[in-house]
Amino acid sequence: MTAESRAEADPAGTRCGFVALIGAPNVGKSTLVNALVGSKVTIVSRKVQTTRALIRGIVIEGNAQIILVDTPGIFAPRRRLDRAMVSTAWSGAHDADLVCVLLDAKSGIDAEAEAIFAKLDSVAHPKILVLNKIDLVPREKLLALAKAANDRLRFENTFMISALSGDGVDDLRRALASMVAAGPFLYPEDQMSDAPMRHLAAEITREKIYQKLHRELPYQSTVETDSWTERNDKSIRIEQTIFVERESQRKIVLGKGGATIKSIGAEARKEIAEITGVPVHLFLFVKVRENWGDDPDRYREMGLEFPKE
Repeated sequence: MTAESRAEADPAGTRCGFVALIGAPNVGKSTLVNALVGSKVTIVSRKVQTTRALIRGIVIEGNAQIILVDTPGIFAPRRRLDRAMVSTAWSGAHDADLVCVLLDAKSGIDAEAEAIFAKLDSVAHPKILVLNKIDLVPREKLLALAKAANDRLRFENTFMISALSGDGVDDLRRALASMVAAGPFLYPEDQMSDAPMRHLAAEITREKIYQKLHRELPYQSTVETDSWTERNDKSIRIEQTIFVERESQRKIVLGKGGATIKSIGAEARKEIAEITGVPVHLFLFVKVRENWGDDPDRYREMGLEFPKE
């Protein structure tokens, strides 16, 4: 449906669109999602007909509904799972209406960012540059980085933000709301489903594993939510299993005296609680599942396409 036909079909003057968040690992995509969604957020399941990436949240800004597609961090793929995740990230960019390109202001245009810029040339949708972590960089360097990025690729607009502190996020949210096409909301504001939340919770824990162990354990783990129980005191009890391929990897995830997995659990629990708005009790277990990286079923559970090669 074209923007014109959507506008004709919707006399209420609403706007709606998919916005993909693209960037290297650790540029702050998850933090930005949390900052953008605020209190009016709905977590929904993947919509295969519209995007093959995970829909992380829906933002209501004025008369606009912004559907955030949080793609996996883009990096140089070495294994089959790496290729699947990078492929999913680019599918999210091509399927969305707008693309937000996140750069870590401190890292600048490094090798990972340059590789992303090179492939973004093939993405026809409007692109917005978002410089994150601006509180860590002097202003003159930010201006130089913004100019260098815009010289490298055509962006519709540039925003300088700190997703962690919220600085600049409101301006970005309003801009996204104005840029999505006219048309009716695609999801009800109050839609909430247990199953997608289970998937999201597993993805959050997996991200925390990567952030903690990306040098020792580069994407060689997967997380499954085994149980999700809403308790009488309104809190949620969640049990998850982290699967790795070898016993040596299990020891890495556990850490000395269980310190690493405790840290991962604490960070994941905090983010899940922020999204659900209720206290969360998270219990993590680590098991060895040999060759899970070559099992098509595991990829489908993570919302990824299984690469044939």
